[in-house]
Amino acid sequence: MKNYIFRMMDDREAKQIANWQYEAPYSFYNFKNDVEDLNELLDSSLRGNSYFSVYDQTEELIGFFCFYQKENAIEIGLGLRPNYTGMGLGLEFLNAGLRFAISHFDSPEEIILAVATFNKRAIQLYERVGFIITGTEIIATNGAEYEFYRMSKKIIS
Repeated sequence: MKNYIFRMMDDREAKQIANWQYEAPYSFYNFKNDVEDLNELLDSSLRGNSYFSVYDQTEELIGFFCFYQKENAIEIGLGLRPNYTGMGLGLEFLNAGLRFAISHFDSPEEIILAVATFNKRAIQLYERVGFIITGTEIIATNGAEYEFYRMSKKIIS
């Protein structure tokens, strides 16, 4: 198991992540495609205490997580550096983020997330760690409206 290091995201890291470019069809997740998400990432007052940069044991920035407390749940967002996607690293990276969320926040009962319905690779990963699809919703992003699955994972104390 890799030792991932979570740090509160700073402006330098945010700028670096904002420039990450994923290949199609995952280019959907490029920050430049959604002005609102990009603004939140780049503005420290909007990022607040929600965004964390993730480093590996060699001190390389490999991804990020954002965490939002919603009553007894934590909603997460995440991104793995583009050159690390599709290499089998997602499970370990996701599990590190889940452990961090559980230890960092006050007794969450569940972790929730939204994922574009076309993103079969991510959906399979989330299901592999115990997330279930709880519904669908249409989300305005990237200049249009897209269908997303809402997924949830109960936390067992």
